[in-house]
Amino acid sequence: MKINEMLQTQNPAAVDTPQTAPAITADALVDQLRALTAQIPAVAPMTPQERQDVRNHARTSHEVLKASISVIGADSLISQAIGQQPDGVQELCDESVRWQRAEDELRAMLNGISGANLVRRQRLSALASRAYGIGSQLAKDPEHAALVPHVQEIKRLKAIERRKRPSTTTQNPVPVNEVPVVTKM
Repeated sequence: MKINEMLQTQNPAAVDTPQTAPAITADALVDQLRALTAQIPAVAPMTPQERQDVRNHARTSHEVLKASISVIGADSLISQAIGQQPDGVQELCDESVRWQRAEDELRAMLNGISGANLVRRQRLSALASRAYGIGSQLAKDPEHAALVPHVQEIKRLKAIERRKRPSTTTQNPVPVNEVPVVTKM
């Protein structure tokens, strides 16, 4: 008897049901990400200025990189001058491509987690709004007087939030008719 037939006779639904991995909790994901980060070589945080400087120096197309690796291999003087063998530079290029794939996957994962969390916050906001609306209506009834302090606290907090919102106007706008004049020296 084949394995599939044995499984079907024991539990016919088991063969047709795809096995899904259990969902991971946010805390477990954070722990796993930290463990992975510890295993990744050369992970060091960069300041925005450092990141910009490195990005500006790294703007070389893949085609130029491949041609440059060929130049390194074409003459031993070039290899000696830069202190690298063509195979080592090719390996660095391949490693960069592999880490770019990992970076892309992490971005996609972050985008998915961020989107899911945004939906959670939207659902929470909708639930809170509904609860406040229902609570406000019920608080008007003496039978539900216990809700009055809760509703008042929410009103107070909402008023504070409205005052804290940044204005959409700029601090010192330049009037349209007053264009700054730049003089050449």
